[in-house]
This record gives sequence, structure tokens and C-alpha cells, in this order.
Amino acid sequence: MFELVDAFFAFIVLGILIAIARFIRQHIGILRSLFIPSSIVAGVLALLCGPQVLGAIVPVESPLAQGLFPETMRQVWSQSPGIFINVVFATLFLGEAIPSPREIWRKASPQVAFGQTLAWGQYVVGLLLTLLILTPLLGLDPIAGALIEIAFEGGHGTAAGMAATFDRLGFPEGAELALGLATVGIVSGIVSGTILSAWGRKKGHIAVSSTAQSSGSDGETAHDPTSEIRAARARLMRDMLIDPLSLNLGFVAIAIAIGWLLLQGLISLEAVTWGRGGTEIMTYVPLFPMALVGGLIFQLIMVRLGRSLLVDPDLMKRIAGVALDVTIATALASISLQVLGENFLAFLILSIAGIVWNIWAFLFLGPRLLPSYWFERGIGDVGQSMGVTATGIVLLRMVDPQNRSGAFESFAYKQLFFEPIVGGGLFTAAAPALIVELGSVKVLILTGALLAFWIIFGLYNFRQISRKSQKGF
Repeated sequence: MFELVDAFFAFIVLGILIAIARFIRQHIGILRSLFIPSSIVAGVLALLCGPQVLGAIVPVESPLAQGLFPETMRQVWSQSPGIFINVVFATLFLGEAIPSPREIWRKASPQVAFGQTLAWGQYVVGLLLTLLILTPLLGLDPIAGALIEIAFEGGHGTAAGMAATFDRLGFPEGAELALGLATVGIVSGIVSGTILSAWGRKKGHIAVSSTAQSSGSDGETAHDPTSEIRAARARLMRDMLIDPLSLNLGFVAIAIAIGWLLLQGLISLEAVTWGRGGTEIMTYVPLFPMALVGGLIFQLIMVRLGRSLLVDPDLMKRIAGVALDVTIATALASISLQVLGENFLAFLILSIAGIVWNIWAFLFLGPRLLPSYWFERGIGDVGQSMGVTATGIVLLRMVDPQNRSGAFESFAYKQLFFEPIVGGGLFTAAAPALIVELGSVKVLILTGALLAFWIIFGLYNFRQISRKSQKGF
């Protein structure tokens, strides 16, 4: 076991690795052009300098046989992803303005339908592969059917956060495969998104011009509500005798505590209801999706109390950014290359299938589910469904840098109907346990039905919106 001083120096070294990774990223063009985050570069650096790569190259009697980092430091890193991912999810709604569900739905319903279609399709594709190929021919655990969605939609943070769940369900290699898939997803998301953007511009599918200037875009607005909000927040903080960062860290802690209480309540409810027959699902659900719900509840409470200005969205983004960097870097530093090598064929099949599904859905279903600016609105979801939310935003800005299509608002609002369920939400967290308890076939039927529902709803919603726009509404 490690002591507090070991954890202290583990994060000191991690910070140095991230700084070195930033320098490397700035001087290697391909890393910049692919928008690879510095945290991923840092994680790969730590992996290369560890016992699996450097330690395997040098002689056994060499002092570097265990890599550059002591065992206690690697222990700290291996436990960090499952802890820091809770901070990332707790901050998602903290400090954010939450409009009424009706207003959000009016703007984002086509985006919700398309995003949900991508996510449930990843389950259907993954479960079909495990039933037909991966389990019968390669002997892979049926839980692998959930890996595409966990890794592609959830990203590195979700994949790392699910490690304990995979262990408890008897599929420890699932965490390594998910992290590898998440890396494939983020790279393929940027590469395929860049190719699709060039193709869409050539074919005229991008309705907005990336070069024209929107009216008044280079001028200053007369009214700046952001300045007023910051002034009001400063007045509130003036006599509190606490650093704003410390206060907002406290808010994150409260959100996580609310999430923990909710999770314990659901576990207790399960124990006296459906769990009495031996079916356990909530006990395998990690804390981070409930931390997201806790953050939403706390934000609504602060709004109701008239103290929402104390929750600083800029600080929340910084807190989430640091936590996500730690999650990604330490998860990649702890990945098992042996597990990836032993399951390389299954890993390759899942990677190709996930990429093909996302691109096909974008090109075929996107124009049929998104009634206006389908390319601009859809490309953001493709990026998110193959990497992380930031990937989606990068691709969206690539085709519509001035947001004249309104795609960014729809993309943002969609998260309220998306993140609590899939992409690291409750179903993502529960999916492995559901596969174990119900079996792959039943979960395939469930996810297939949800996929059909969202496609049918999306087609219907498309016609309704198109009709209203033709009538001039």
C-alpha cells in the first residue's frame, strides 16, 4: 500500500509528464493536427517509461527493470481514474443555466434523436458481434458487447471509471479493451471527421459558408451580461473570506455526496424489491453517473435559493479539466498491453465495427433525422460518439466556426437528454451488469427496440418540423 506522501509525489510526477507532453504536442505536427490532448500524450509517455515497455527492453538486472516509476507511484495512478471521474461528471451541470425542458426539447429534439440513435446502435452492433463472433469463436466475455458504447460514447474517463465494475463482474480485461477502444475512437473521430468535413464541403452539404463573416461579428456588443454576472458574483464573494476555487470545490464535493446518497438509496431499494430474487444491478453501478445527477440537483437547489451566482461555471470547467486530465493520463499509464495483445483480434473487430456504424449512421440517417443543417448538426454527434464531447465540438467548429447554423446550442442542449442515460450515464454504467443478469439476447432486444424507437421518432419529428417550416411557423 502507499502513503499520502506517495500520492503527493505521484501527482507531482504526473504534472511534470503533462508539461512535457504539452511541449511534445506543440512540436509534433501530427499531434496538433489530430487535436490529441496533452493528457493522452502524458499517459502514453508514462506507459512507455513503465515496466511494460522500458522495463521489458532493459536487462532484468538493470535498475530500470521496473521502469522509471516506483511501484507505489503506479498504485496511486491505477486507483486515480475511478476517483477523479466522479469530479468530472459532478461538474457537468454545475454553474450552467438550465432552461425549461420544453424549450430545450423544441430546439434539440432532432439532435436528441440522432445522438440516441448513434448510442443505441453501438450497443446493437457490439452485442451482435459478441453473439455471432467474439464469444463463440474467440471466447470473449459477453460483456464485450457493451464496450463500443462505453469506449466510443463514454471516452477514456468512462472506460477508466468502469474498471471496478468490470473486475466485480469477472471481466477485468474489459477495462483495458475499453481504454484501447477509446484511444482508437478519439483518433478515428478526428481523422474521419476531418475527411468527412472536406468531402461535405466539396459536395455542397455544408450549408453555411466557413469564410463569410456574420453581421456584427467583429464588433463589440453594447450590453455585456457576462460582465454584470461577474460583478455580481464578486460582490457575493467579497465578505465570505474564502477563495472562490475552494468554495466551488466544496460545491463539487456536495454534488458527489448527493450522488452517493442517491446511489446508496437505489442499492437499498433494489435489495428490498427486485434484488430479493438475486438480480443485482445497482450494486455494480459506479458512482460517477449518480454524481452527474447530484450536480444537476445541487444546481437546481442553488437556483431556487437565489445563490446560483456562487457556482462559477469558469471554475467548474477548470476543475473538470484538471480531473479529466488526471483521469485520462493515469488510465493510459496503467493500461495492460498484455491484455490488448491477447485480445487483439476482438479489439480490431470492435474498433472497425464502431467506426463503420458511426459513419454509416451519419451519412444515411443524418439527412433523414436532422431537418436543417444536417451536416453541421450531425458532425458534432459523430465526433462525440467516437471520442469525447470535445471532439464533437472541434468537428462542429471545423464546419461552422461562427455557429450560424445554431448547431452548437442544439448540441449543448442535447446533453441534458443524453448524458444522464448513455455516454457515461446510468445505462452505460448498468449495461455490463444487465448483460450478466439478463443475458446478451435480452439486452440486444432491449437496445434494438430503443434503437428502432429513436429512428422512428426521428423520422416522425423530421416530418413534423419540415411541415411547420413550410407553413412559415
